[in-house]
Amino acid sequence: MPSSSAPAPRAEPAGLHRVLKARHLSMIAIGGAIGTGLFVASGSAIAQAGPGGALLTYLVVGAMVYFIMTSLGELAAFMPVAGSFSTYASRYVEEGFGFALGWNFWFSWAIVVAVDLVAVQLVMAYWWPGMPGIVWSLLFLLLMVGLNAFSARGFGESEYWFALIKVVAVIGFIVTGVAMLLGIVRGAENVGFSNWHTGDAPFAGSFATLIGVAMIVAYSFQGTELVGVAAGESEDPKRNVPRAVRQVFWRILLFYVLAIVVIGFLIPYTDPHLLRSEVSDIAVSPFTLVFQRAGLLSAATVMNAVILTSVLSAGNSGMYAATRMLFNLAVEGKAPRALARLTRAGVPFNALMCTTALACLCLFSAIFSPQVVYIWLLNTAGMTEFIVWLSIAVCHYRFRRGYVLQGHDLARLPYRAGLFPFGPLIAFVLCLLITLGQNYQAFTQGRIDWGGAIATYIGIPLFLLTWLGYRLVKKSRFVRWREMRFVVDEDLPAAQNSSVQESPSASRHTRTRASEA
Repeated sequence: MPSSSAPAPRAEPAGLHRVLKARHLSMIAIGGAIGTGLFVASGSAIAQAGPGGALLTYLVVGAMVYFIMTSLGELAAFMPVAGSFSTYASRYVEEGFGFALGWNFWFSWAIVVAVDLVAVQLVMAYWWPGMPGIVWSLLFLLLMVGLNAFSARGFGESEYWFALIKVVAVIGFIVTGVAMLLGIVRGAENVGFSNWHTGDAPFAGSFATLIGVAMIVAYSFQGTELVGVAAGESEDPKRNVPRAVRQVFWRILLFYVLAIVVIGFLIPYTDPHLLRSEVSDIAVSPFTLVFQRAGLLSAATVMNAVILTSVLSAGNSGMYAATRMLFNLAVEGKAPRALARLTRAGVPFNALMCTTALACLCLFSAIFSPQVVYIWLLNTAGMTEFIVWLSIAVCHYRFRRGYVLQGHDLARLPYRAGLFPFGPLIAFVLCLLITLGQNYQAFTQGRIDWGGAIATYIGIPLFLLTWLGYRLVKKSRFVRWREMRFVVDEDLPAAQNSSVQESPSASRHTRTRASEA
């Protein structure tokens, strides 16, 4: 018999801790979107479509991402949970759809962590070419796990500073480029508008070329949706999520558009360096080329350090997002319950270890070349992100329709997306067009490139099979408008609804808004 003086068992935490501030949410979204897609792949977009074509594509895709972000903002402010779009899909579309989406998202971002860990090898080879790459992957994997293992605040602070470094680099690039265009930088060639009518400029290629470039551009914006996952641990999500959505997109679009304009003016689209768009080619990235032409001879070293920060930021965010999604799946009974256990600091440690295990796919670089593993993993994860964007548009459309049909007042929503229903519909159509056109070249070369097509589109049948399998096993069906539930705090599992962990002021504000709704 146990002694009467034995200590009582430690109580499990009630849920995730709401410790992320507004500045964390803003930088998490910025950090997820400003990365190698801008620093390296932007040159490839200009080389294929010309400066005008690339700028137009960035504006169109930027508009699509804007509508996706406003849709997510309305949903996340109303229901700030770690499961984000997986939970919304289950509630407002179909249970199996949410199941497939959650596992799709977890797999996608866990693979992204592996991709970034292989990219670390390519970046570090710039300074230490003789060091075995697997050593760098293991060291940075331990760093990412450490940043995520202690508390959400630790992740938020690290991501804040990672993102700040990237923002400073982009601002420095834009200021340097504008100074070169205005003739302030001595020794810089005054090119004027010459690069905008070189060859076929400003628009090169065909409409099909623009579709292919749109995929490159859309990949650059991937990660903005992480603010929806982080909302589950925000101090005051009903106030901070709308603020982050309003601010973040315009900042990102400003950075991207100005950066593309600067590159388009200073570097001709016919420059062969722009076609080199791999992480290992940072020495000829458009950012590096512009800095070097400004007389900054150490630009390659500085940009390599910025790229390393970008890779760490993306991997850090991926580890966080995948872990929270797996935790949410466990809370909702769609994954083993052990994955829903939390530490005292509110960290789903078991889910973190599972994500880490999948990220260890990066270790295949010890058998195959890092470049081969990098491309293989990147192709595996590429399509899944577009599925998430499509689902956000669908969830928001059905949420708003059901909310109105049940007689709820739109004025009571913490954040309301504008241009409904056109916003989510436009986002869905544009995203679907980009998704299906990702590798159109595989079908236009006289014979079908089945290997390339399968590598690009394998995520779609896997998602559909997961969804269909759940429907067949669980006999789930689409949620009818009148069956949708719009009460948040009372019917979410305690571990998922973490309002009890809010700061006193944030908790009072949340309870007031909830009582109004």
